[in-house]
Amino acid sequence: MLTPRVLKLSLLRRLGAASAARAAERPPPCRPRVFPARSNHSRGYSSEGGSKYNRPMRQFAEENEANPQPLIYYVVPSALLVFAGLVTFVHYNDEKRAVTQEAQQTSVPKRCTTNRPAIGGPFKLYDTENNEVTESKLRGNWTLMYFGYTSCPDIGPAEVQKMADVVKLLESKYGTKITPLFITIDPQRDSPAQLKAYLSEFDPRIIGLTGSINAVRQIAQEYRVFFKKVDDIGQDYLVESSHNMYLLDPCLETARCFGAEYEASDLAEAITLEIQKASKSSTN
Repeated sequence: MLTPRVLKLSLLRRLGAASAARAAERPPPCRPRVFPARSNHSRGYSSEGGSKYNRPMRQFAEENEANPQPLIYYVVPSALLVFAGLVTFVHYNDEKRAVTQEAQQTSVPKRCTTNRPAIGGPFKLYDTENNEVTESKLRGNWTLMYFGYTSCPDIGPAEVQKMADVVKLLESKYGTKITPLFITIDPQRDSPAQLKAYLSEFDPRIIGLTGSINAVRQIAQEYRVFFKKVDDIGQDYLVESSHNMYLLDPCLETARCFGAEYEASDLAEAITLEIQKASKSSTN
């Protein structure tokens, strides 16, 4: 029979054999993977290599000094700078001359530089003495313009008489002189001699103008005057038209338009107010 000591030794041996067997069955422990050392090279400039970007800055500067740029690299920029300076100088002189011209034009009335409706324009007609009259000959004076014709039966003679009365009122009451102008819209029948005989019955100071059919039609369109031939039976016809009077300032710009409803006294007063208003604006 085995003693307890022997049993104990036997049991210990068995336990040790079982532990060794389990240890043999386990996988080997993982070891960290060691990579070979990797050297880092700087990308800075170094003295090695044949590229100029790998050379020191001092060496690069020395090479530039040893190999100077051609002369054209300096001439072209200088020429461009000189050209830009000339352009700037010429532009400055042009602006200076423009300012000087504006200063010299201070004598022109301010009324001539204001924006107004596009009424009026250049023309070329003939007076009762067959003298050529253009818009330039009327500049410098206030003008009262009326479009009519000598064969008009009713409204025409009344408007011409009103014009004659206004001229007299302006001179006697207000001390103002104005140029009365009568332009025919019937040039086929209103010859210079016919105009002279007709206007002399009202006031010989009224200037009568006529011309070709195209010239009369042109000036009527410029002043937006309506006229139309009606009841045409040979030389016996009437002309429908708008009966407006135009007040033109010394610059021949339309200052105001008056209808047939104005009386001579009202018309003279309105013209005087327009002239006074223009004189005040030109002095300010």
